[in-house]
Parts: sequence; C-alpha cells; structure tokens
Amino acid sequence: MASAENKESASPAAKIVAKVTRMLRVQRDWSQDRLGDELGYSAAAVSAMETCAQPASDAMLVALKRVLSEGSEVFETARLYMRMERLPEQFQDYSLLEQAAISLQLFANNVIHGLFQTEAYARALIGGGYPPLSDERVEELVQLRMERKALFDRDPLPMIEIIIDEAVLRRVIGSEEIMREQLLYLVECARRRNVTLLVLPLDAGKYGEYDGGRGEMNLIETPEHEHLAYLEPQDESLLISDPAKVSVYAQRYAKIRSQALGPRESLDLIMRLAGVKE
Repeated sequence: MASAENKESASPAAKIVAKVTRMLRVQRDWSQDRLGDELGYSAAAVSAMETCAQPASDAMLVALKRVLSEGSEVFETARLYMRMERLPEQFQDYSLLEQAAISLQLFANNVIHGLFQTEAYARALIGGGYPPLSDERVEELVQLRMERKALFDRDPLPMIEIIIDEAVLRRVIGSEEIMREQLLYLVECARRRNVTLLVLPLDAGKYGEYDGGRGEMNLIETPEHEHLAYLEPQDESLLISDPAKVSVYAQRYAKIRSQALGPRESLDLIMRLAGVKE
C-alpha cells in the first residue's frame, strides 16, 4: 500500500527508477495519465511510483522497459537490484554472484539447496522456520527463490554440480507428497545437460573418513574466473575470496565428492526414495 512511510524508506534502486521514469516521461511531454495508458496502469499508480510512495513492481519494470527504455538496460538492471533488495540481507551479495556464475559447486547436508527446491517445498520450509514470518513475506520469499531458477537456462549455460547428503533426501519437509514431488524434481534437474547431481550416502563415514561434517558450502567461479566460497550458517553469511582459504574449501569439496555416489547411482537412489520403479 502506498504511504508516506514508503517514501522515506524507499531503496536506492526504487529512487533511481522513479527519477529516470519521470525524466523520460517529461522528455516525451507525457502526462502521468498518458504513461499509465502506455504501461497498462492508472495515473495514480504512476504517481505513486514516481514519488516512491509505492515502488515499481517487477511487472511495472517490465512495462517501463518496453515503453521507455529505447535500448537502455536501466529498467532491466533496476529489476535485478530491486529483486535483490527484497531478499534477506545476508543473501543479497551472494545472489548477484550466483546469477552471474559460470560454475557452481554446491554441498547441501541440511535441506535441499534453494536453487533446487520446488515451490511447495520452499513454502513449507520458509513458512515453518523461525522466527515466524507473515504469509505475505513467506510468499514473497518463495517467489524470489523460484526466480533464482532462471540461472539453469541462462545463456551461456553455467555448469552446476550439487552433492546432497542422503539424510536431506529422507528428511520430510511439509508432507510426504511434497517430499515426493521434490525428489521427482531433483530427478528432472539431474537430467539437464549442465547439471551434475551426486548423493553422499548415509554410510559414507563407516570406514573412518567423512568430510561432510562441517556444513554446507557453495563454491563459485565468476565470469572473471575468480574463485569464491560462500557459507551461510544460522542466517549469517560469509563470502570468502582469499585464495588460500578458498583452496581449502575446494579441496574439502573434492574429498566429499570422492565419497559420493556416481551420477547414475545417485539418480537411482533418488528414484527409489520417490517410489519410482525402474
């Protein structure tokens, strides 16, 4: 809802969108009514956006790009940053790196990694967490999580490898049906040309070597071929760029990988857990 409070708390991206929109509208000698007609919004909605009483929605930014951009990427860039600003604070910096990465190596030993979650699984996980969130915020976070999946089909395709602890596959989140849908979605993801999915079996440590006990990790290769590690323990975030430290995480990931099942065996296990007969 538009309010004076929104004007005071508007983000930098929202303020830039408001200023650029008004500037481009005035250059065309358009009224707010005329711009609203072109966008498919009311003049009141345009006014609220230009005063930051109600920042532009993602759908409005798409319309602004269509009507006003003339080849400029300003509104598309604003979409990226405004989506980022709605994310949990500790995740914002990593989200940009994730979407731009040329390769990701992921280890999940608690829950399904956010990139690979179904909407129902994400909703059950986010809605059942602590501290409790409003229904509106839960839905917003679920949709933002789903938008991350654009990475799977980005051009150029990133290479994504994920190792999932078998315990994660057996931990029911939401309901048995939600979990089965999630497992089947993992099978679908594993069949993508740019995705490798491995399972770290429950008995990985029975011979005395187990390297998955220190928690989840994300290893990132940027378009500039910089290698980074990202950790997110207990709603805190740690982005590591020191080459020596990143090397340790990469070597630990390699050890975990060496203890995982192969791609075919991993897929077979997930299908069995989902109740799919071969």
